[in-house]
Amino acid sequence: MRVGVLGLGAMGRGLAGRLAGAGYDVRAWNRTPPAPGSLAVGVTVVPALSDLADAEVVVSMLAHDDAVREVLVDQGLLAALPAGAIHVNMATISVAGARRLAADHAARAVSYVAAPVLGRPEAAAAGRLQILVAGPDGAIARLAGLWSVLGQRVWRFGERPEGANAAKIAANLALACAIEAMGEAAALAEAHGLAAGATLEMLTETLFAAPAFKLYGTLIAEQRFEPAGFRLSLGLKDINLALAAGAEAALPLAFASVLREQFLDCVAHGEQDRDWSAVVRATHRRGGRT
Repeated sequence: MRVGVLGLGAMGRGLAGRLAGAGYDVRAWNRTPPAPGSLAVGVTVVPALSDLADAEVVVSMLAHDDAVREVLVDQGLLAALPAGAIHVNMATISVAGARRLAADHAARAVSYVAAPVLGRPEAAAAGRLQILVAGPDGAIARLAGLWSVLGQRVWRFGERPEGANAAKIAANLALACAIEAMGEAAALAEAHGLAAGATLEMLTETLFAAPAFKLYGTLIAEQRFEPAGFRLSLGLKDINLALAAGAEAALPLAFASVLREQFLDCVAHGEQDRDWSAVVRATHRRGGRT
């Protein structure tokens, strides 16, 4: 199967490497040339989007709605793909954006599958992603081999692609709330002379003994926000997506509103390229502890 990969950031490189290692014919495109030696053996970087026009499957991992639309629609890749091709969008985009893309693809007889993921770059490279999938049943079935290479489990969210994006936005909102909760708990403990590390270890070994809590609890306790596994600026983007999805459904999201202010505080202090767990620094600043 000929697979085109759009976007060679940390996540995209992992996806491309996994597919090439499994024997897929992988050609990849990025806005800027990747650093020499940064890609797995078997991944061919092409200079132009038109070089992907004969791909049977296009997998995209781009930063946001505008990037997806610019590359697929404005720059003409969608129009160039053959009827029957499948586009798998693994990025986190808005519910409204996913709905518009589904209509664009239907007009071109190209199947559109939304497949945002849970997992950081190391999980992508190891094929340990949790994949949230929505789209036409036939297209999803054709991609069974791809799912087995890229992830541990596929979670189905119906035939409307935007369903997978709603689920991913909800997941990221829950995770951001967890990071903020751990950060505030650690700050409270420190304010009373306790070690953040000991407090977070207790929490993540008892009440919140889950992988995500343990990972982010360690990052918070050690203040290890670089290099970023997921940039704070992207966390802000996802919180804004949650608020937009809530507004569309006339649903108030009180925690999301608070988190937006915390993330904006960090961006205002130049922390947008740190790991999104650095959002806890906003609480420390407000308490005069940075």
